[in-house]
Amino acid sequence: MSLFLIPVPLADHTADLVLPAQVKQVVAELDVFFVENLRTARRFIAGLKLGKVIDELTFFELNKDTPPAETLAQLKELLKNGQSAGVLSEAGCPGVADPGAVAVQIAHQLGIEVIPLVGPSSILLALMASGMSGQSFVFHGYLPIDRNERANAIKKLEKEAITRHQTQLFIETPYRNQALFQDLLQLCQPTTRLCVACNLTAPDAFVKTYAIGSWKKHQIDLHKKPAIFLLG
Repeated sequence: MSLFLIPVPLADHTADLVLPAQVKQVVAELDVFFVENLRTARRFIAGLKLGKVIDELTFFELNKDTPPAETLAQLKELLKNGQSAGVLSEAGCPGVADPGAVAVQIAHQLGIEVIPLVGPSSILLALMASGMSGQSFVFHGYLPIDRNERANAIKKLEKEAITRHQTQLFIETPYRNQALFQDLLQLCQPTTRLCVACNLTAPDAFVKTYAIGSWKKHQIDLHKKPAIFLLG
């Protein structure tokens, strides 16, 4: 038995552009999937046009609210039957800033082979295109929602970026992206570099890096658009 970590495109209708042939081959051979979002997973597999009957597949939801004991029991049952499975993130690479890491951890405990497949990761793509340090970097996920806590978090990340020469990556819910962008412009020093990577791999994707002082001359619209932010 093997547990395959299957990347999912970041943007709609881009599977043929961003996924290697191996991904389709593996999905075609599997009938069991651990998925972050059931609707997204079903749509992704159907979109690959592999001739699979979606209603005949088995899906186990694995999100931030799934009890680890539930995933453990499911993997044990698959192991007993010698049945391989795949892990699907809602977008990007499972196990990276993603609840699929729980299934991977349990698989290692059970002695199940874990096989990661190549595919798009917004974190890695943004870092590659930012021009910032790829030797030392940290991904922080979401910043606090509370305005005061978020301000403190931004100042702390800026300090880490400057003193450690370490790229700081973080994200926000798309409908709050514009507010976060404005906070960064107001709170960070003029010489601090900020990279914004938006809609990666989509036709309207862009990655831009400027000093905060220069960003004030390059306003952008991030409302309801998936984006990742980097300070350096």
